[in-house]
Amino acid sequence: MSHRPFPGRRSVLRGSLAASAALTLPTALGSAPAFALSGRPEAGWGVQTGDVTCDSGLVWVRSDRPARMIVETSATESFRDARRWHGPLLGADTDFTGTTRLRGLPSGEQIHYRVLLADPDDPRRTGEPVTGTFRTASARRRDGIRFLWSGDLAGQGWGINPDFGGYTIYNAMGALDPDFFLCSGDNIYADGPITSSVALPDGSTWRNITTQEKSKVAETLAEFRGNFRYNLLDDNLKRFNAQVPSIIQWDDHEVTNNWYPGEILGDARYTEKSVDVLASRARQAFSEYFPISTLRRPDGRVYRTVHHGPLLDVFVLDMRTYRNANSTDDQTTDAQGILGAEQLKWLKGELSRSRAVWKVIASDMPLGLVVPDTGDGKPNIEAVAQGDPGAPLGRELQIAELLRFIKHRRITGTVWLTADVHHTSAQHYQPSRAAFTDFEPFWEFVSGPLNAGAFPASALDNAFGPERVFVKAPTASNVSPAGGYQFFGEVDIDGPSGELTVRLREQDGTVLFTQVLQPGRVGQ
Repeated sequence: MSHRPFPGRRSVLRGSLAASAALTLPTALGSAPAFALSGRPEAGWGVQTGDVTCDSGLVWVRSDRPARMIVETSATESFRDARRWHGPLLGADTDFTGTTRLRGLPSGEQIHYRVLLADPDDPRRTGEPVTGTFRTASARRRDGIRFLWSGDLAGQGWGINPDFGGYTIYNAMGALDPDFFLCSGDNIYADGPITSSVALPDGSTWRNITTQEKSKVAETLAEFRGNFRYNLLDDNLKRFNAQVPSIIQWDDHEVTNNWYPGEILGDARYTEKSVDVLASRARQAFSEYFPISTLRRPDGRVYRTVHHGPLLDVFVLDMRTYRNANSTDDQTTDAQGILGAEQLKWLKGELSRSRAVWKVIASDMPLGLVVPDTGDGKPNIEAVAQGDPGAPLGRELQIAELLRFIKHRRITGTVWLTADVHHTSAQHYQPSRAAFTDFEPFWEFVSGPLNAGAFPASALDNAFGPERVFVKAPTASNVSPAGGYQFFGEVDIDGPSGELTVRLREQDGTVLFTQVLQPGRVGQ
């Protein structure tokens, strides 16, 4: 693969680490650190970039008080001949967060940036700059692309453990120098309180950093915001954010487990029973804490296309906001499905217009793995597959329509990436094995969790003929990160040949499985 080196990372990050020194992990468990009040705005939560393309990107920051966001960019770490971008005024209405869009950037180049926070009443008074870097996508095919994906952070009560080193998986991911990181959802567990300690099966104790907002399920806007801030207490994640752009999607745990629109909760932990109310608050906090290009649109949608040059388009799905209610999912007609009619129309149009060699469909839920929802005591279905080995039913009907469309429009190079199920696996879908046959073969790769409980492998549904070519999963449920089974995936696209290589990796970066795909094939 012809992949550009990542120059001067240590010196690039030095400023970011210095600026975040006021927000180090506490030595005493049980309380979150406070900002050091210097009289000038502080950016102790680090910086992030997101939805980077050939000529644009978004820069995010959070202040500890009202401030004007200013971004400076340069081709060098010295910031000589820096270009200045005037960002928004950060205030309480956005929890002092803000995003600045950078346009007209050079393609395929390393961009160094620093964020300054200025006193809105005296612009000369600025806090310590926080620095970061990212690469814009290359307009030249020969440069190649490397990106990573995973999901599920701080789930099932497994939070930031200083004894464990915190979220160490981000160090292994950063060492691979990816062009970007695709987070496939469950960026937080708003429904998962974090306690100070958890007893492990071997008699040892897992110890968590805790905060007030993580002591209960999130219901208020302040509590949802606190869930996003919790993860930014981890220095590993903040370092990663400063050097690797993200493409973020969401799933259920940004709101509550297995939610769907219109649901009324029976969970006694909640005083607010309307999922629609909770989802509205969660979406606001989500939009404040991630740099996502479409969230400021009038429709505020999460689903979008991120173009990454001639080699790659990423189609980010939202399988949560527009779905029908979870049920036994065995209906013979289903116009709404898991995507909703409008999102399905959008996806078909975007796929048919794409001229990229590879078309990654970023799905927050798997297609052929059975994911049950038994929260109300009924045998309901949470994802797409419902376990019936026959012809498609329920939400499978919508996916069948999409797969048929890909075949008959002769759309090449589609690959499905997902997380959600807390193990890693590779499934190959083949019409000759399937109950529904009007589609071309394709691959689906599963990774995660990043730092959450690990679970046994899910059952397969035969509607689209999946064969599980590889899987690594525990036999017990909710295995802690100390027990292993934390995963991320890597995708390398070689510029000259167009080959796409998928590697499924463990927490420390060890490669578990490799699959090489050839370009130019309908489906894949």
